[in-house]
Amino acid sequence: MNKITKQKPAAVRPHSQNSVHSGKKIRELVPALLNWFTTNARDLPWRRTRDPYAIWVSEIMLQQTQVKTVLPFWERWMRELPDIQAAANASPAKIHKLWEGLGYYTRARNLQKAAQIIVKERGGRFPEHFDDVLALPGIGRYTAGAICSIAYNQPLPILDGNVIRVLTRIFGIARDPRAKETNQQLWQIAGELVNRAKDTKTKNACSHLNQSLMELGALVCTPRNPQCGVCPVKKLCVAFREDRIAELPNTGKRQAATARRFMAFAIARNGKYLVRQRPAGVVNAHLWEFPNVELNGDAKSPEEIFQTSFGSSAAMVRLLCVLKHSITRYRITLEAFRIEPARLPRIRGGVWRTPAQLKKLAFNSAHKKILAHL
Repeated sequence: MNKITKQKPAAVRPHSQNSVHSGKKIRELVPALLNWFTTNARDLPWRRTRDPYAIWVSEIMLQQTQVKTVLPFWERWMRELPDIQAAANASPAKIHKLWEGLGYYTRARNLQKAAQIIVKERGGRFPEHFDDVLALPGIGRYTAGAICSIAYNQPLPILDGNVIRVLTRIFGIARDPRAKETNQQLWQIAGELVNRAKDTKTKNACSHLNQSLMELGALVCTPRNPQCGVCPVKKLCVAFREDRIAELPNTGKRQAATARRFMAFAIARNGKYLVRQRPAGVVNAHLWEFPNVELNGDAKSPEEIFQTSFGSSAAMVRLLCVLKHSITRYRITLEAFRIEPARLPRIRGGVWRTPAQLKKLAFNSAHKKILAHL
């Protein structure tokens, strides 16, 4: 983890006379947000518990992933691995299978590493102190603050994409929130808000305040077409008052998308298919896949690609599907073919498995779709 990730929460400094976030505004925001959250919060399963393990799993799954996608994964994970000990003891294959289709698989491996540390060093009890939580693999400043505030009601700030959007609009912060000084300013505002919530003496105020910021960003203060008409804090929002909603947050120009094209082969022989496991240290490490190659230059037939890449001609070729998906800035097209080879291809690490056996392996989302077309 880098130094920024490991940084402790900055102490909340008194605001200057010219501060963009006046004490009066903070005082008005907190009760408005708490009241709104009380009546508008979604009924999510991880909100029905104060178990730090369950909350931790939800926060890791929610990184880069929408709530509607996470729900079935979280429920399945908690059924199969109901506590830290179970997560620590699970086989890597089971961890990957439970995470199959959720993406960003390093999250799952780090979660298990952290569970094993907690079992070994803390007897399976999730830590309560921010620094101890932050020291665990896969947990940064935001996630540590979210777990400690939600599970333990500690007055720790959080700052994710939703919260950044909400705060830059409410306080009219036009600078790039990724810039160091602006990012520190946003952390300070988040800290002042949660500390003000603590001072209200309301039950679970710190937990609810932080969740209200996330929830407002998810449901109302959305990136596009925000629902300003129903926003509980629109009267306090600089962007709403000055008609600058579309300008904030100011994250600069998006990086141009890059097109990439792949060809995958479901190689069939005697009712089995050849698959291989991706090595450690690469994207989708340890997951299974059908042999595939990235295409460059002039278009070639699947027979030519197969011959060149795997050293075997094809006795029969049939198109299975064409899949399109995005990973970060890449726009990927994947063409999948079922092939019966004239002789055994040269594929390092390949193993033959029946369709029933393949269903027990963990594939990334695209290759799982190929499996469904067999």
